[in-house]
Amino acid sequence: MRVAIDTNVLAYAEGVGDAERCRVAIGLIERLPESAVVLPAQVLGELMLVLTRKAGRTREAARDAVLGWADSFDVSDSTWASFQSAFDLSVNHEFRMWDAIVMAVAAENCCRIVLSEDLQHGFTWRGVTIVNPFLPDESPLLAAIL
Repeated sequence: MRVAIDTNVLAYAEGVGDAERCRVAIGLIERLPESAVVLPAQVLGELMLVLTRKAGRTREAARDAVLGWADSFDVSDSTWASFQSAFDLSVNHEFRMWDAIVMAVAAENCCRIVLSEDLQHGFTWRGVTIVNPFLPDESPLLAAIL
């Protein structure tokens, strides 16, 4: 089973946010099988912005952090096909465009889960289910991969 990780989970793992969510994010990423993780390139671009704007890191420090994530996990680019799918997801389910790209890239890469606090927990599209890893009850899908 493959899993895509959304920006908010990586940001928490970088220490941006409250201590409990940061702890959960770090523990979760440590437990995920490296070969199962997909990072949509869109997520890494968003992480760069979060680290510079919200966390106040220098661009160099933010770049180093983002490249560290890219060194650790597979990065998947957005394709024209993923944009086309994202347009439909945005229109049909009212997703913000950049969130729809994350879902489309996850589907293209045969992910079963997108880990995200910001998206609609439990929503399934093209076989990809959004799982909020910060909820008190662990998702059976997430438990299966851990």
